[in-house]
Amino acid sequence: MEEELKQRRARGLIRIVLFGPESTGKTTLAQLLASHYQTEWIPEFMREYLQKKWDEQREICEPHDLLPIARAQMALENRAAATVGELLFCDTNLLELVVYSRAYYNETVDPTLLKHALKAQYDLYFLTYIDVPWVEDDLRDRPEDREKMFARFRKTLDEHNLPYRVLKGDLQQRFETAVKIIDQLKKHKIGL
Repeated sequence: MEEELKQRRARGLIRIVLFGPESTGKTTLAQLLASHYQTEWIPEFMREYLQKKWDEQREICEPHDLLPIARAQMALENRAAATVGELLFCDTNLLELVVYSRAYYNETVDPTLLKHALKAQYDLYFLTYIDVPWVEDDLRDRPEDREKMFARFRKTLDEHNLPYRVLKGDLQQRFETAVKIIDQLKKHKIGL
């Protein structure tokens, strides 16, 4: 079962994660960037899983949901990584589940989830800032905690010394900033 949480390496692939609190434009930006670079993006499986759970049972996420979500998320990523060329955009990753687990479940996280979240490697995280309007839906529940959640996401990246850039501004500003950063990253990777 742990095998399902392992990230499979793909030689020459640049993996970029859209990372940050809910309702900060990660999905929209992942789609735009994938379209711009003519590659794939990996959706956030947690949203699909939890929306189905809410629709069918009117229940929210519980700690026992996190490992099945993590396995499915990594399966999506590994499947795409095996087929795409140079770039892969991930609308989330296992580390985001770690952040939410700590925030919602009294600073606890399943050790297996944490282990695999920290083993997975990404070339860059785009940490999405909270300066875009909150969009309510069935799953989003903490509009008043946006600053606190952003700080949690940033702290996690800092604690583990992970490469990231903060994206601020409207969608167009974020997109243009991200493209400049990605183009530089691609040049650097090719030059190695």
